[in-house]
Amino acid sequence: MTAMSEPIVIIGGGAIGSAIAYFLTRQQPGCDVVVVERDPTYARASSALSASSIRQQFSTEINIQISAYGIGFLRSVGTLLACGGDVPDIGLHEGGYLYLATQAGAATLRENHALQRQHGADVALLSPDQLAERFAWLALRDVALGSLGLSGEGWFDGYLLLTALRKKAQSQGTRYLADEAVGLALAGSDGVRHVSAVRLNRGGALPCRYAVNAGGPWAAAIAGWAGIELPVVGKRRTVFNLTSPAKLPGCPLLIDTSGIWLRPEGQGFICGFAPSPESDADFAPLEPEYTAFEEHLWPVLAERIPALEALRVQGAWAGYYEMNTFDHNALVGLHAGCDNLVFANGFSGHGLQQCPAIGRGLTELMLSGRYQTLDLSPLSIQRIERNAPLLEKNVI
Repeated sequence: MTAMSEPIVIIGGGAIGSAIAYFLTRQQPGCDVVVVERDPTYARASSALSASSIRQQFSTEINIQISAYGIGFLRSVGTLLACGGDVPDIGLHEGGYLYLATQAGAATLRENHALQRQHGADVALLSPDQLAERFAWLALRDVALGSLGLSGEGWFDGYLLLTALRKKAQSQGTRYLADEAVGLALAGSDGVRHVSAVRLNRGGALPCRYAVNAGGPWAAAIAGWAGIELPVVGKRRTVFNLTSPAKLPGCPLLIDTSGIWLRPEGQGFICGFAPSPESDADFAPLEPEYTAFEEHLWPVLAERIPALEALRVQGAWAGYYEMNTFDHNALVGLHAGCDNLVFANGFSGHGLQQCPAIGRGLTELMLSGRYQTLDLSPLSIQRIERNAPLLEKNVI
């Protein structure tokens, strides 16, 4: 069997892995792609446990460009991912993001806004008076400025996106294997390794042309099989499901000055927060942090939105962010130490919204040897060795 005839093996069948599989088999019909997924129920998958949203309001050019492509893809899911008469509807609602800033953060918001507008994002800066006119239910005494996405931002059903990507990839010839990757067969010379096969828990190994690390929070272990250190860990994030008699007309996805976020969901709301660094343990048990809601979220929400003083927690769930602890941005592409292990990791909460552009870009890299439509090289893993972090100011 020649290298060109061997399959591309993707380790991890979540949204990132399935997006890569979809684009590979779309761009090159007949391309042999195998996705190894240890849990086809996706019970612990970040894709299934995400709050599933997309924004244009980033502070780096590459992330804004990725989101510009992402929103176009999500708007067209019904066409792009249709299988026969099955037309998926991911419930995309472009309700916008609203970032609030105190006087201390206003300059950063203005700087980010200038970059976003330069790249075509439909965002508006709003004064406290303008915010009060649009959102009369907000308490704004400490707010100096707001940034509102007018279009191209919102939320959707992430699990439905994942299943639509998977089903379409399968219809195009992708094989999904319910097994666990447990190692890599390696060869190499002159200090550069080459993956010849992916070893499986049930025995045997899959020869591969490329191996793709789409392991989500567990990506560091896969990299370690090739002797590569990857600064990616699982960070627990809790999402609370709230009910309230309050009506909040035009409520966007609100990012409070405290970092707490809230958005509509059905007849109620969901909300969450980023824990303090001291309490943000790696791979904490996936149990919701109910005490954090009582002690931290509820008081802040009731102060920001007085009408929410009367609310109830209907439920909660927890999932992992695959956090890149180096700079909270994706690590994408090839590593100098291994010529055919492709990385798609460390999305730090942005994986669902970034999976279309990452899938397309890595497909171009593997099939043609270079990025063609959008240069993803700013997300190269090599920036770790250069100690050149890609700093994103808008981290939720």
